[in-house]
Parts: sequence; C-alpha cells; structure tokens
Amino acid sequence: RAVGASGAVLAADTEPALAEHLRHRAEQEGLANVVPILASADNPRLPAAASDVVLIVDTWHHLDDRVKYARRLAAALKPGGRVAIVDWQKRELPVGPPLDHKLAREQVIDEMTQAGYRLAGEPDLLPYQYVLLFTPTAR
Repeated sequence: RAVGASGAVLAADTEPALAEHLRHRAEQEGLANVVPILASADNPRLPAAASDVVLIVDTWHHLDDRVKYARRLAAALKPGGRVAIVDWQKRELPVGPPLDHKLAREQVIDEMTQAGYRLAGEPDLLPYQYVLLFTPTAR
C-alpha cells in the first residue's frame, strides 16, 4: 500500500517457504504489487535498475561475502537509489541473535565503502538496531 498502485515491492528471501508465504499473504491481502523473489545467499536476484530502495532488515550479518553482495545490489538500483541496512547493535541485548553473530555498525559501513557506497544517513529510530542508509559513489 505504501508504494501505491503504480509501485511494486520486490520481496526477496532465500528460504523457499518464506517466499511462498509472502506470495500467499500478498494474495490474501489483495496486494498485486508485492512480487516474491526467491533469492540465493550470494545473489539477491533483483532485476537490474528496478529498485528505488533496497531494504535489508536483520539479515546483513547472515551473508558470507557481504562486499560482493553489496556490489550486486548496486546493479538493482535505479539512478539515485539507496540501500538501507537495519541490523542488530553489537552489544548484549534482550532480543536478537547472540553477540558473536552481530556486526558493529562500523564494520557494515566499512564493507559498504569497500563495495562502492557512501553513508548517506543514519536515522536514530530503533532501540536495539542501527539504521544505515547508503548510496553508490559511482554509477
């Protein structure tokens, strides 16, 4: 609903059952503009130059080669597009994964910089997660 009738949400997940759940829920709610995509751990499988924003929530720490993955994300962005990464603060928290699974925000910024992005914003929105907004440095 947030993107309107002319927009689309490309909902990528690496777990087939979750992609199917997304499809089913979108159909249940009458949301024809939600398009589930079965991604892989090393490839988001998003169409080229099709996304204004790529939102990654509580998942960045699961990826193995994050720099390579971020470079692939750049191809999915429209000109002026952004990548937003939300992930767990690297400290003991009452929720979220164990401390050794969390990434410090500085590490995420460094990885994204290596992949050709710059930090464009860091809104303070959540008590247990950081929100980092990136734009590609060159297209």
